[in-house]
Amino acid sequence: MDHADYLAHDATALAARVAAGDVTPGALLDLALAQQERVHGRVNAVVRLMTQEARTRAAGPLAGPLAGVPFLIKDGVQDYAGIPTTYGSRALTRNVPTVHAHVVRRYLDAGLVIFGKTNLPEFATRGVSDPELYGRTNNPWELARTPGGSSGGAAAAVAAGIVPMAAGNDGGGSLRIPAACCGLFALRPSRGRVSSGPGIGEVWFGASSEGVISRSVRDSALALDVLQGAEPGDPFVIAPPTAPYVELMRRDPGRLRIGYSTASPIGTDVHPEAVRAVEHAAQLLARLGHDVEEAAPTIDGAALAKSYLHLYFGQIPAAVRRAETLGARRGDLELMNRILVTLGDNVSATRLTTELNRWNDYARALGDYFGRYDLFLTPTLAAPPIEHGTGDPSPAERRVLGILHGTGILGVLARLGLLDKTVDKIATDNLRHVPFTQLSNLTGTPSMSVPLHWTADGLPLGVQFMGPFGSEDRLLQLARQLEEAQPWFERMPALARG
Repeated sequence: MDHADYLAHDATALAARVAAGDVTPGALLDLALAQQERVHGRVNAVVRLMTQEARTRAAGPLAGPLAGVPFLIKDGVQDYAGIPTTYGSRALTRNVPTVHAHVVRRYLDAGLVIFGKTNLPEFATRGVSDPELYGRTNNPWELARTPGGSSGGAAAAVAAGIVPMAAGNDGGGSLRIPAACCGLFALRPSRGRVSSGPGIGEVWFGASSEGVISRSVRDSALALDVLQGAEPGDPFVIAPPTAPYVELMRRDPGRLRIGYSTASPIGTDVHPEAVRAVEHAAQLLARLGHDVEEAAPTIDGAALAKSYLHLYFGQIPAAVRRAETLGARRGDLELMNRILVTLGDNVSATRLTTELNRWNDYARALGDYFGRYDLFLTPTLAAPPIEHGTGDPSPAERRVLGILHGTGILGVLARLGLLDKTVDKIATDNLRHVPFTQLSNLTGTPSMSVPLHWTADGLPLGVQFMGPFGSEDRLLQLARQLEEAQPWFERMPALARG
């Protein structure tokens, strides 16, 4: 198998070739490592190679539905025993887990050959992947633009042809956003569908789910079969699928009622290309026989954005406390996360609990919507993939923020309740380019980004579908139907093909 042949196969097909004896796991690993070496200087998707571990594994007996397929995990949540999990932060470079995360063990049990970890923003708090620790990851479609985040390294690695699919997780759009930026498919499972243990019960109060970014729907279905199911000690157990997802995916979804909206839930601008992406998808759905009409759930998007930001106020300070037990200092954090810690330290338990309780309001409103519609269609992104640095504080703004934080004035203002408008602005600025994805996270519902649109400039721009809790089967069925109607597997950036 050569480079071109490697790119022509998804993970399912590569596993079949290994099972048939046409290619060895070692040969596939060599191809993946060669592609990684060729594109790394331009893309910077993989921040830690595990070559020796991978070669040892590829040389041994492998079993499972994905035996022998090269694979990458994300440098956050997905603990690999003996390998640091840094979350893209200098504060956690000494964080070395002693046991595999359940998801990593399941990937290994499926026969995957893990050979590295992918980039993410520090603590996974942004929709871009540009940590100071490892440097920014570039979008293989246009290097001056972001591949999204927080699973931006995973998406860039798949789009660059290093692997056919890679692991990620999604706490506010972190699978769907980079998939949309890079012309790939990603499904975010329902809350509790995949275990986040044993080190964590529910990541980000249950807002985050584990999954993969892939080039084919069947790869994502197979990965969900590998990952789904509770582990001992999980907070709750949800109903399993009635059959394997790779089988359910092939069934006809029937005639679906699909509502759609292109309006930003936080009142910010939506790029005409993002609007066109949804309109094109709506037309395609109608041609496939589905009932499509403009309709959105009745939810206060600005309030939801504020609730989402308070998730950071609770979680990031807690992550820093853990880092400090490993010897980290506050100065090891990037400036904006130091500010999040200060703001979070000054949010009362009552205020945080109030914001968490509002998640139920959003879930009930969305549940009412799904009483009338099977799925909800929106843009995944409010604009095509943004250029690096778009929306970042200017040097002058960073100096002012640094002074306010360093002198303690920021903490005083927060304690006095004088930063409410600033908090609202942080929420809006942070989500301006990605306002559509957080609803799925706070409500625990499954959602997916499907690569159905490319801009006039040749940039990918996916669309998002959300479904009711536990409806991964229906989403996969529709995705498979769309994939057959408008194939995307062969669309790769020139950088990948060399």
